[in-house]
Amino acid sequence: MKKQNLLKAIDQELLDKLFGFCYVRTRDSYEAQELCSDIALALVEAAHSEGEIQDLYGFIWRVARNVYADFSEKKRRNSDRYSYEELGDVAEEAFAEENDDAESLQQIYRSIAFLTRAYREVMIAYYLDGLPIAQIARQQNTSENAIRQRLFSARQLIRNEVKNMESTKKPLALEKLPRFIIWGNGDPAGNDPRSVCTRKMSNHILWACLEKPKTAKEISDELYVPMPYVEDELDILARGENGTYGMVRKLENGKYALNFPLLSQQQIESLWGIISGKLPLIQEGALRFVEAHKEEYLSFPYINRKVDLNLILWQQVKWLAASFEWKVEEILAEKHFCDIKKSDRPFSVFGYLNNGELAQRGYGYDGIEAINLCGYQAIHAGNIYGNRLRPHFHCGLDLARDQKFQLAIRAIYGLPVGDLAEQQREYAAKAVEEGYLFREGDTLYTKFLVYEGTNHTQDRAVSFRFGDEMTAEAEQVAAEIAAFIRKNLPAHLLEDYWLVNELASLTVADTLIDALIEKGLMTPPENGIGAEGVSMNVSK
Repeated sequence: MKKQNLLKAIDQELLDKLFGFCYVRTRDSYEAQELCSDIALALVEAAHSEGEIQDLYGFIWRVARNVYADFSEKKRRNSDRYSYEELGDVAEEAFAEENDDAESLQQIYRSIAFLTRAYREVMIAYYLDGLPIAQIARQQNTSENAIRQRLFSARQLIRNEVKNMESTKKPLALEKLPRFIIWGNGDPAGNDPRSVCTRKMSNHILWACLEKPKTAKEISDELYVPMPYVEDELDILARGENGTYGMVRKLENGKYALNFPLLSQQQIESLWGIISGKLPLIQEGALRFVEAHKEEYLSFPYINRKVDLNLILWQQVKWLAASFEWKVEEILAEKHFCDIKKSDRPFSVFGYLNNGELAQRGYGYDGIEAINLCGYQAIHAGNIYGNRLRPHFHCGLDLARDQKFQLAIRAIYGLPVGDLAEQQREYAAKAVEEGYLFREGDTLYTKFLVYEGTNHTQDRAVSFRFGDEMTAEAEQVAAEIAAFIRKNLPAHLLEDYWLVNELASLTVADTLIDALIEKGLMTPPENGIGAEGVSMNVSK
């Protein structure tokens, strides 16, 4: 095969094997990742060269062994470069305590990695780059005395680290984390800080900062992870996805704090306890409201062939719960936090910890849009999901590439089965199974709710009035939630008081659904997947 085809062989399975090769030949996972990246880069470079490969995997492993040999030689040269005199009295003490020179030198390098950035940069510039103190001071725009002080402090830190490393034997493996349940509110496209919080290191840092803000050094010591990795991860977490909203924030005192409400399990149980005492009244109020407005719900001009109250209520129960939540938020803003400006950003996150004892609560809503598709100028599809409803899609779905949704759009007024191309028939069968479509004779029709118009929230107008009918209950809930927030939310997060209210309200939708099912007004879909919870508005 030609070398240009080598890229097709570099898949996740191969990378996993390469990482295993690197892991057994290096000191830790970070060094293994570095070596694995070097091998992958060498393979990519080879793929851009001319020539033939007779034995694909033989070639790959020859490259891997050659890169490893270069990697080892580079490490050896770096280790041989520094004499005792260049390392100064720090090295003298270390080598006096250890008989194995190489082992002590490794300990010193590892200790340098645990230093704060300012100390580390000075140590590297002075000992590794061989720069004089005067030049380092000019580069860092500070005085020579400041550089000497940093060197002195760094040496002392290394002395202590080298002395204690053998005795402490701190484990590199981090303890198992509790589960984070993190919700989002708003437009996640380009604004969701969770998108950069996918590594275990990220979650360990959030856990470390849960109870109080900490410096990068404190986090490094607690996790026993070298400072370069902690500081880099903190930078990523602080920037987030859009550069302005991250999972952590750096405070004026240099410490890092969580930048979103994250409640402990004890706190979330206490918060839900505030709502639980009012849930029977909220249930009764919702049942009265649905009975009183049943005809209004049924009279909405949905354009799909079949409409029933069950489908409508599965769509509306989320907004009944949201209406109560918004009434509580309105009261919080007017009576309890009028001195606090509510945070205003495209997207916000909030969550709690769950060690496995808490049941999943809450129903989410994801919306997607498309233009000039299947004969319609604009399309908006909404998807409600939770304990009893599995999601059909999440934000970011490209409708132009989703065959099942396109069939549902084409079938609004009926789609003859005979009009389907052979490859579309399989998609149509899946769409029927998952509740997008139903068949009547030889014609397919859209099963979930569809209406015309550019306002994708107009079908919720009735449900949005529910909160006003529950003002007395909302007043009581708001007073207790306000007291909880003042006690438990850090001062720098008070502007996110409304997100704590969202966490409190997670139990409401579940409770209303249970009540409406028990009353016989709603039926849960089989296996949690169906037309329930999905709606679409279209504009010609």
